[in-house]
Amino acid sequence: MNDLLLLATLLGGPAHGYALKKRVGQITGHSDMHNNLVYPLLKRFVAAGWVSRKTVPGERGQTRERYALTPKGKKELLRRLEQFTPKDAANADAFQLRVGLFAFLGAAARERIVEQREAWLAKRAEKLNSLAANMELGEWGAKVVAFLKKQLDAERKWTAELRKGTEEQGRARSHA
Repeated sequence: MNDLLLLATLLGGPAHGYALKKRVGQITGHSDMHNNLVYPLLKRFVAAGWVSRKTVPGERGQTRERYALTPKGKKELLRRLEQFTPKDAANADAFQLRVGLFAFLGAAARERIVEQREAWLAKRAEKLNSLAANMELGEWGAKVVAFLKKQLDAERKWTAELRKGTEEQGRARSHA
């Protein structure tokens, strides 16, 4: 997931490693991506030809490395974003990353990603309902399950809206 986040961050244009780790932190809502993740990933991306590295002058006379996504890197990123496994469907972060990048994906990929997440949400709802019906949860356990059901309902509503939007875009493109 970290590799996808870092590559996706480069869709915004060339950047220094420091700026990239800050952006990933902003996107995820967590702290900055650690140097021990950022720089080895960038090194791997450069070796694969997905990212170019250029030495440029810094603000105080030093030199800095600026990284940019190559056409090969963009193609690889899109290929990997379109791969959405059942394991990915169970991961809210993996799903939300792809939704955030729907503008770069085709209608069929968007629809498939939403369908897979909806299928996982349906299974999760069954499990929560079974848990509530077949187990003595106690007052606090019942509160947790009720909260999880509300979260699940909100996401199911959201995915229905996403599905509607992807279907409408698909129809609009087919009539254009």
